[in-house]
Amino acid sequence: MRSARAACDTLCNPKTEVSAHYLIAEDGEVISLVDEAMRAWHAGAGRWGAVTDVNSRSIGIELANPGDCPFAAAQMDALEVLLRGITQRWAIRPERVIGHADMAPGRKIDPGLRFDWLRLARSGLSIWPSSVAGAPSSDFDALARRFGYTAEVDDDTRLAAFRLRFRPRVTGPVDDTDRAMIADLAQRFPVDAQGTTA
Repeated sequence: MRSARAACDTLCNPKTEVSAHYLIAEDGEVISLVDEAMRAWHAGAGRWGAVTDVNSRSIGIELANPGDCPFAAAQMDALEVLLRGITQRWAIRPERVIGHADMAPGRKIDPGLRFDWLRLARSGLSIWPSSVAGAPSSDFDALARRFGYTAEVDDDTRLAAFRLRFRPRVTGPVDDTDRAMIADLAQRFPVDAQGTTA
């Protein structure tokens, strides 16, 4: 959507069959659309770890952004405040904060390569690999699945989703940096059979 107004119109229209708990406008205004205790229809088909019904196990936040431009500072500031409140109210650990591209690789690309995941990690609201050294011989795909990425897509799609979040603009075959980063994430934040971190 090119604007918060257009996004709100879509999210509030029953015919579109899509919704979210919150929408954050470009100027930082937070618009509450669905009560946090209720199910919203923001995620669609996808999975994280063993969780196949992400809609019923998540709180959806949409950010008004066309996908090809940076997120405004006011918007990111508002997101941090909102996310801090949600994670405290629901005891959500930082590793459980994911994007649509994480849970639906190949089908979704948001929040996109301009989204500042590192900023959220530095604020304790998400995670980031703590090391890029070692593990060059590790199996990237097995570790990516252990971290939470679905096995239901091909290896290239899984790699693209990982890079969209952790190495935007990097292309080509899996490399030692990818392997080291996913090894660190999978070791520190493996998902168990229920899809929660162990």
